[in-house]
Amino acid sequence: MKFVRVFLKVLLGLVVFILLFLAVSLAPVDETPYQQMPYYTHTKERLAQLPAIPAATTPLRAGWAKASITPPYATPTGGYGARRGKQWHIIADSIFARAIVLDNGGTKAALIGLDLLITPPTVVEALKKRLPEVGLRWENIYTGAIHSHNSIGGWAPGIVGQLIAGGYDEKLVVRITDGIINAIRVAQQNMAPVQVGFGQVDASDHIYNRIGFSGPTGPLDGMVHLLKLKKATGESALLCTFSGHATLYEDDMWNYLSRDYPGSLVDRLEKKSADFAVFMAGAVGSTGPQARGKTDFQEIRNYAGDLALRIERTVPQIQTTTDSTLGILTLPLGLREPHPRVIGNWRVRPWLFYAVYGDYPSDLKALRIGQTVLLGTPCDYSGEFVADFKPLAAQKGVNLMITSFDGGYIGYVTPDKYYNRTTYETRDMNWFGPYNGAYFEEMMMGLLKKM
Repeated sequence: MKFVRVFLKVLLGLVVFILLFLAVSLAPVDETPYQQMPYYTHTKERLAQLPAIPAATTPLRAGWAKASITPPYATPTGGYGARRGKQWHIIADSIFARAIVLDNGGTKAALIGLDLLITPPTVVEALKKRLPEVGLRWENIYTGAIHSHNSIGGWAPGIVGQLIAGGYDEKLVVRITDGIINAIRVAQQNMAPVQVGFGQVDASDHIYNRIGFSGPTGPLDGMVHLLKLKKATGESALLCTFSGHATLYEDDMWNYLSRDYPGSLVDRLEKKSADFAVFMAGAVGSTGPQARGKTDFQEIRNYAGDLALRIERTVPQIQTTTDSTLGILTLPLGLREPHPRVIGNWRVRPWLFYAVYGDYPSDLKALRIGQTVLLGTPCDYSGEFVADFKPLAAQKGVNLMITSFDGGYIGYVTPDKYYNRTTYETRDMNWFGPYNGAYFEEMMMGLLKKM
């Protein structure tokens, strides 16, 4: 009997502990409309206070360079799924930081493309300290990533960081940051006047909507967007954005360090279409690649090869013109409390989220180069939103490129009407609650108008 009493007391204590833990760890989803929230008011005020783009005082000049950030030792793999930070041991292709630096006398900006899963928040914080070494600040920087799930990990502390990118290694943060700084420095040394041009080609047949199984969905952004810079010498750089997830390697291929299809594509473009190329993931949220091939390596060659053929036919048709317009804006982004849902309509409280993930500032970015505007987001941003921006871009007479992973990371942003669907993108990876779709659109359109 004594044993039973002890057992019941222990069981009761355990139940009480679990109930207390749940009480302090969980809360119901807050469905207050975002327009009524303080974070919205503060972000809208910051948007209104952003300055106008300074006028050019010189012709637009640009320079470009890349720096290898491939580690000399095996590291965790930066990806999701079954990888779980397992270490790669085979280098399928090298990893780079790429930079295009632009200057028109009134504005200086650097566009940074990283062969990583995302732009790591830890790297952003390091850059904020080190950019003055090359005469820049974070407000001068527009970043993006290829979103390969087989690239370098180890750049994110915390439990969630461990799941996404493996064990944290400060040396990798330093290595990535060094690469960015070095690429900027070299790019600044080869700057010259450039002409600017824009083109695009349809590749909708290469993508599908991953949440389509859960019900009706809208059209995705299936265009490959191209921004061309050309020096008087004929030397050219090409920025390419596309909304296909770089996930052609299956989970069990974690042993390879690779840029996935964007790496193969960039290598091909630098042989036939431009002297220098940068790829950035576009609005990739919930967008999967349509793979064709018997092996992952075949799929990558076929995917990149077909995209390259379409781009190679398009690039000669891009007319470059002299245009010194250049501007960059950074909008610090307020957010609703963290809302990762765990049981029904219950979500973890902020203290627990920040304990396992961390609390990183996030921004929206806008970069105008000539008649093209880039809008950068700190998330996997859904391609279904892109159509909503086209009327405003047409009204303003500009071309539009929307990219993901501009520094900081807040999970997925998908259309609000899908919020209660039980999919990975809309539930597991929606970290900051309802109405983010409308909120992001409003702030991004505000940036577009400012440009």
